[in-house]
This record gives sequence, C-alpha cells and structure tokens, in this order.
Amino acid sequence: MKKNMGTADKSIRILVAAIIGVLYYMGTISGTLGIVLLVLAGVFVLTSFISFCPLYAPFGITTCAVKEKK
Repeated sequence: MKKNMGTADKSIRILVAAIIGVLYYMGTISGTLGIVLLVLAGVFVLTSFISFCPLYAPFGITTCAVKEKK
C-alpha cells in the first residue's frame, strides 16, 4: 500500500473521530446512528494510522506531499 494521506488529512480524521467519540459518550448521539458513527470513527482512526485511504486509490487521489525526484 502506497501512502495517499497527508498530515492535514490525518489530523482532520482523528479530530472528527474524537468528536464523534465524545458525542457518543455524552449521549448526544445514540442508537443505530451512534453505532454507525462509531464504526466510521474507527475507520477514520485506522486509516489515519496507516496513512492509506482505500477510497482514494481508485480515483487516484492523494493528499500527501509529493517528493520531486532529481
């Protein structure tokens, strides 16, 4: 797997996952929506740690900085 996520993308995903976790813990979101959002938050954290988003790959999207070869 080639990395396709930049630092800003990873930071935003972790921030969103943390917000979802706090909202679920406080009871603001619950039920089926809460579970779905918790799973989404887990996917965000996982993809942030491995720096690879499977949805970016088919479209050729990359948010990481490209190193120029000399």
